Parts: sequence; C-alpha cells; structure tokens
Amino acid sequence: MLMGWQPLVSVIIPCKEVDHYTKDCVEYCKRLDYGNCEILLLPDSGLENVDGVKIVPTGSVTPGAKRNIGVARSKGEICAFIDSDAYPRRDWLKNAIKHFKDPHVAAVGGPGVTPGEDAIMQKASGHVLSSFMTGNLSNRYKAKVRYFESNDIHACNFIAWKSVLIAAGGWNEKYWPGEDTLICFAIKRLGKKLIEALDVVVYHHRRPLFKKHLEQVWRFGVHRGFFAKKYRGNSFKLIHFAPFLFVSSLFAGLIISMLNSLFMHVSLMAIMAYLIVCLIATLLEVREAKLVLPVWLGIIATHMFYGAAFLIGLLRRDLKR
Repeated sequence: MLMGWQPLVSVIIPCKEVDHYTKDCVEYCKRLDYGNCEILLLPDSGLENVDGVKIVPTGSVTPGAKRNIGVARSKGEICAFIDSDAYPRRDWLKNAIKHFKDPHVAAVGGPGVTPGEDAIMQKASGHVLSSFMTGNLSNRYKAKVRYFESNDIHACNFIAWKSVLIAAGGWNEKYWPGEDTLICFAIKRLGKKLIEALDVVVYHHRRPLFKKHLEQVWRFGVHRGFFAKKYRGNSFKLIHFAPFLFVSSLFAGLIISMLNSLFMHVSLMAIMAYLIVCLIATLLEVREAKLVLPVWLGIIATHMFYGAAFLIGLLRRDLKR
C-alpha cells in the first residue's frame, strides 16, 4: 500500500434522534483531516435533513441493528463507528488508517476521552472509569499506551474493514450493551488482529454520577456476566470477574466475622486497605478538590454495582433485548 493510500471510509453514527450531541458529532466528523469519507446518520426516523450527510432512518431497533444497516448502505472499504454522544478528534481517521497497512489488522480503536466541556458530575464519572481501579479497562477512557493488540474494542470508537465485519457475521442485533464484545470475539476467531492506539481519539460525553453512571455500570455487569458464561472468549477474563469476586468476598467476610471475632479484625483491615487504595486512585485522577469525595465514592459504588450485576448475569438463562 502506498504512503498516500486513502481508502473511502464510511463514518456510521447510530442514534435515536438528532439531538444537540448528535449535531455536534456530525459537525466534528465534517471537519476531519481526512479527504475521502462519507457520513451516514441512522436515527429512528428521518424527519430532518443534515447537509452533507446521508440520513438512513432505521425504525426503533437496537444499536447493533443500526450498525448493520449502516454497513449495508455504506460505500466505503472501511467502516468507522462512533456513538452519537461522542465526537472525533480532527486526526481520528488519519491516525487509524495507518494501522490498516498491516494486512493482519481487521479493526482499530482508541480511547473515549471525557470532554472538557462536560458537567462536573460527568467529569467525576469519567475519572471513575479511567482510574487504575478499573484495571486494563481504563485504557478505554484515557490515552495512556501508544498502541497495543486488544481483545475488546468499544463501539463508540470502532473502525474496521467492511469485508471483515461481513465475514464475522455483523453486529449482534439482540444484545445491548455488549454487541461490541461479540463482534470483537467473532473477528478474533477469524484470526485477525484488533489494535487500540492512543492517537485514535474520540471525546465521549459521560453519564453523570451517581444514578445514570451506575445504571450504565449495572447493564455492563449483567451483560458481561452472561457473556462470560455463554460465550467465554474475551469475556472470560479475571479483570471482568474481579469486582464480583471482591463483592462476594466482602459479604462472605461479614458473615464469618459474626461467628469469629478474630476474623472480624482481619476483615476490617482488608476493607480499610481497599478504601485507602480507592482514595489513592482518586487522588491520582482528580485535580479539583470538590471531585475527590464523589470520585472516591463512585469507584466504590461502581465495584459494588458491577460485581452484583455480574452475578445476576451469571445466573440469567438469557437476557431481554
């Protein structure tokens, strides 16, 4: 492939409606430093025109179904997916395309960074997600590593060969969230590589602490627990089990402590150590004093909600759409 290689890229934006976040996303996509792309917007209904954008009404379907419709209607060799509540950095596609010169690379992603204009509790949510207490998953939320081979690229920043998406069977149309996990699993089974790079950046608006953030965490936990049981693969990893194991150990320790006073002291010391580590993670993330308490509590609550939800997912026979 030549140095100036610039394949046609179809930027696919699934959304329910064209709200202000969606309009921002489209405007930033129009400003991309890449001269060969088309933009497809997939709302439930196409009630308005957006200049320079192909509107593809989909009806009320899942995000996975919207993405499959976008792939079917796209003209590009490469499909670039971004959530409607996110927007790309200007060099998003230019930086991603260079990785496709490796014939083994099927898909490229990168961090979804919290925008500077987000409200204070949205920023708190972003700090929780990007803290080291989320393990390797923190790579999804801030630019830390130059690039690395991944097993699970998130859908808000997902760029892939169209032919590979088709060969992998497309996006799962039943499950949401988690459809990105399943498409990555299918691509890996084709023997292809997934790359995440720090310079392939989108800015992703957060759900604010605490209610909306924890609702999202709960959904992630349920789906990950169910996928770990049903599909294994990239969901059957210690990092995904860790919060569940922690919550289980905590409750087991409390029960044993009622029967054994010596064990009570051990349990209290372990809990204090955990709270201190969470505080250290908070202080490494936060630069504003008013964010310290909500981020600290947010990390703890995130572990509790995710751990409990993961157990629910393990016990479920199936998940509703």
